[in-house]
Amino acid sequence: MNAYFEFLIARLPEKVLHLEERGEFKDAARLINKILKENSKLPSLLKSRLEWETERINRMKKDYTLSTKKAFQSLKKWIPDLTQEDFTKWMKNGFIEHREIEGETKIFKNFLPNLLRDSEEAKRRVKRKDETSEETTKLLNEHLDTIIEKGKTSEERYTEPVKNRVSMSLKVKPNAIPEGETLRVWMPFPRKDPLQPEVKLISTTPKNHVLAPEDSPQRTVYFETKTLKDKKLEFKVEYQYTVQASYQQVNPAKVQRQYSQKETYEKYTSEQLPHIAFTPYLRKLAEEIVGAERNPYLKAWRIYKWITGHVEYALVPEYSTIDCISEYAARNLRGDCGVQALLFITLCRISGVPARWQSGWYLNPISPSPHDWAQFYVEPYGWLYADPSIGGHRKAVEKYHKFYFGNIDHFRLIANTDISSEFTPPKKHYRSDTVDNQRGEVEWEGGNLYYNKWTYKLKVLSHKIISSNSSRNS
Repeated sequence: MNAYFEFLIARLPEKVLHLEERGEFKDAARLINKILKENSKLPSLLKSRLEWETERINRMKKDYTLSTKKAFQSLKKWIPDLTQEDFTKWMKNGFIEHREIEGETKIFKNFLPNLLRDSEEAKRRVKRKDETSEETTKLLNEHLDTIIEKGKTSEERYTEPVKNRVSMSLKVKPNAIPEGETLRVWMPFPRKDPLQPEVKLISTTPKNHVLAPEDSPQRTVYFETKTLKDKKLEFKVEYQYTVQASYQQVNPAKVQRQYSQKETYEKYTSEQLPHIAFTPYLRKLAEEIVGAERNPYLKAWRIYKWITGHVEYALVPEYSTIDCISEYAARNLRGDCGVQALLFITLCRISGVPARWQSGWYLNPISPSPHDWAQFYVEPYGWLYADPSIGGHRKAVEKYHKFYFGNIDHFRLIANTDISSEFTPPKKHYRSDTVDNQRGEVEWEGGNLYYNKWTYKLKVLSHKIISSNSSRNS
């Protein structure tokens, strides 16, 4: 079990919780420091949790940065006839996410896309056309139609390889750390995987780097440099890799109920605290969803179908601010791709179906973006794919909805096959993302550099279909 941040299972003292719920973060931080100072015999998990909590408070405040005035102005660019009454109504209805912080109403920095998904009225009144979204959807649909059609005629697993050439850059803002200090940077890098069999590093800037082993659970390219006056703190990596779509026809009658791979079964049906947790609520939920079903493939299908039917897609605060992501998803019935993937993995594991994490980027060349999904294991077919967030988006079209249970498109860049794994070399301070790694991580001797101290950019330089073929890949 990976015990990274396991201390999040320790619930905060009630007095601290009440202050945080009221947005009285300064008082909460003072109380935490008082508890740590006056109690030398705190349980180790609680002590670690309290030591982390002041950092978590600072991160929560960064998720809720917009004043109501700025949020209103931002929304008015999309809805020109917006009134203050509209804005207030949508806040009261919960469509505009907000919380009180030190007596002031603060709006969630990513409120806009959530509002336009949650409120039909707001969606109807939008005057700006999202042409990029339409283009990416068209390209994906054309690809899925091809894969589904060809895959149905193949007796074995059908794959369609694509070769991508990608560049990624990370820039640290001026004066982020004192001059003369050593800056340490980790950038995500594609790992070797059955879906992604060929990976080649082309260049890095600076040239000196450490590339993690190709089978690293969270693979990175690492840089280290001294900060000097007028020196640009910019890091670049360019690489090419082959990734293949995968379509596998599964006959549920051929799925074995017993697993011969005992090590795989035990590892991927275990808890992985704090986010893959077999809480009483999640156990009961899994029982309710799976019912009397005993076929592992059909158990996973019931879980996928429930999530895509009940958990709405929504942007969420940073993962590092959420105590237990799978429980968060099941309580709020909303969440982004990683939140939904972790709920799928957790419910599968509780139900005795091995499941694991994959993430990196959704590499549609028109508009690439960070993305997470899952895998589940059934014999004799091996590891299959499940992407409940994209599957949920496509539930209105049955063939697309079913595709994302068992299969995967070729718009993928895999950097991670586990959550919260150690980097190469190990990071000394808290990570900005304590779960995933898609944007990168930066630190110096004085501590971690959070996202407000640097920027990142990924660009698809080329995207070329190589050929179509059928092969067995497990």
